[in-house]
Amino acid sequence: MRLWTFCRAFSSHPAMNASPVSAFNFNRLLQLSSYFKALRVGKQTHLQIVMHGFSEDSFVITKLIQMYLDCDDISSARHLFVELPPQNVFAWTALISFFSRNGLFYECLSTYHEMKHKGVLPDEFVFPRVLRACSLHSCLEFGVKVHKDVIVGGYEGNVHVGNSLVDMYSKCGDIRGGRLVFDLMMERDLFSWNSIISGYVCNNLLCLAVETLNLMRMEGFEPDIVTYNTLMDAYCRMGLCDEAREIFKQIKNPSVVSWTTLVSGYSRIGNHDVALQIFRNMISQDNVYADVDCLSSALSSCQHMGALRNGQEIHAYGIKVGPLYEFYQSAGPALLSVYTKCGKFDYARHVFDVVDKSDVVVWNATIRGFAQQGEGDLAVDCFRRMQNMRVKNDPTTISTLLPLCDLKYGKQIHAYVYRGCFCDAVPVWNALIYMYAKCGGIELAYTVFSHMGYRDLVSWNTMIGGFGMHGYGKSSLNLFHEMKSSGIYPNSLTFTSVLSACGHSGLLDEGLEVFQKMTQDYKLSPRMEHYTCIVDLLTRAGRLDEAIDFIMEMPIKPEKQIWGSLLAAALANQELEIGVLASENLVKLEPENAGHYVTLSNLYTKSGRSDDAFALRRQMENMGLVKQFGWSLL
Repeated sequence: MRLWTFCRAFSSHPAMNASPVSAFNFNRLLQLSSYFKALRVGKQTHLQIVMHGFSEDSFVITKLIQMYLDCDDISSARHLFVELPPQNVFAWTALISFFSRNGLFYECLSTYHEMKHKGVLPDEFVFPRVLRACSLHSCLEFGVKVHKDVIVGGYEGNVHVGNSLVDMYSKCGDIRGGRLVFDLMMERDLFSWNSIISGYVCNNLLCLAVETLNLMRMEGFEPDIVTYNTLMDAYCRMGLCDEAREIFKQIKNPSVVSWTTLVSGYSRIGNHDVALQIFRNMISQDNVYADVDCLSSALSSCQHMGALRNGQEIHAYGIKVGPLYEFYQSAGPALLSVYTKCGKFDYARHVFDVVDKSDVVVWNATIRGFAQQGEGDLAVDCFRRMQNMRVKNDPTTISTLLPLCDLKYGKQIHAYVYRGCFCDAVPVWNALIYMYAKCGGIELAYTVFSHMGYRDLVSWNTMIGGFGMHGYGKSSLNLFHEMKSSGIYPNSLTFTSVLSACGHSGLLDEGLEVFQKMTQDYKLSPRMEHYTCIVDLLTRAGRLDEAIDFIMEMPIKPEKQIWGSLLAAALANQELEIGVLASENLVKLEPENAGHYVTLSNLYTKSGRSDDAFALRRQMENMGLVKQFGWSLL
């Protein structure tokens, strides 16, 4: 319909039917060609321009260059640009705009530099486009040079240029510079406030972003949907998604960006039920359609929940509303993760067949999906196919694959990592430590750890856990103390690893001391796994009465692991009363487990409580519980 309207306008235009023709008529036709991106008609207009002797008209040729650039014909535009009689600032602006719009960073900056070299002075239309290129590619050094040109040219008072400078400094990580430009602006508009708020969010100064909203209102500016979306993003980054939802309610007509911010925010904090509910609410709206970013966020929640049906519904929706290539290009990896997580390898294979095989993210999602399903052989085969197709892998590929490898194949991957460009990829070295520790090569794991130039928290936790896994409790404790002196702050997982190592090595006093430091010195609230480690420590040492006192003083309800540990120790030490206590609690926690009833019945019998044993057996019969018999393949 649009093309038909344009053709009718083109054929009936006075430039093609009236005589004499004028530059105005040609400019109008070129504007229509740009608007409709009708390159063929634009070339016909170009021919008419030459035939009627307007090829020397600087204004017409500038419009012609603009038309070619709007239609993405850069070669024709460049050819005309070189032959343009007087190269004016408008032609340079059109060329710089094209490079900036298409993310051609170096071409944009080199064209700006060439323009200055030829003596053409930039204006208020050139600066924002060059500064945008600096923002997108975090080129602060060049952006500062452009800022100097702004001052020399006398354009620092232009609100559009000032907004671009605020955005450039903020996106390049110099929020102080952005704030300074903002404070010195003689005139500000709503975009100015949105730029500085967005800058705070980009630099993780989220509280300042929220405070700036109040200043903005004091200056008489009311937030628009961009402001609200930016603040929602700030709250979601802080994990305050409910507060973001309250802001969402203030938006009269939420855009797809508003909905996507909420969906991705709740998905990021692990509240996947709410994320999918918000997604369903968005789909029910008549005026909003989910884009590929929103679909990918919703699919991420489906993956974590193992929600196959929801994933299939989103898959069908994506096929229905959007271009297939764009949908699979963006949401393909998330779809692969959903299907492999749910064990639907046939569905995953179908998606894999239609996605871009040159995208490493696709391969990473497939390998990770196989790994999560325990299909290590399939994951390794997938990596081999990836290598055969010469797809360049990244640190995510290697760090996902290594935990699945045996010692032989793991060493091969280690050699590959050593030859490759992964020297600074800490997650890869962490995965190597884990692989060696898991496969029994604790000395090799420590060698990798010792030679790391930089170690993060995961590095220390993995090595501490590795020592504990092999019964080297003293080594694990020594490494824990070394970690503290290196300035790395331990987290909950660190203490779990240390306490577990103490348990495996019988280091009771040391373990109790670590637990005390965790609560008193580091102010960390113990979780169930920490309590389980302490109970295990006490029961291994035969101090069952202390273990019972510890369990009774716990601020949270003990789970089956704790009672199971106490039961095992009671049976080993012939402590029938304690065994009965532990077994009774296991029956309460898992009333459907017939084994617990049998164990408790046997303990009742040994304790001389035959009536209780008989009553318990009768209860089992009434509930239809039967203990499974052991069996062998032989």
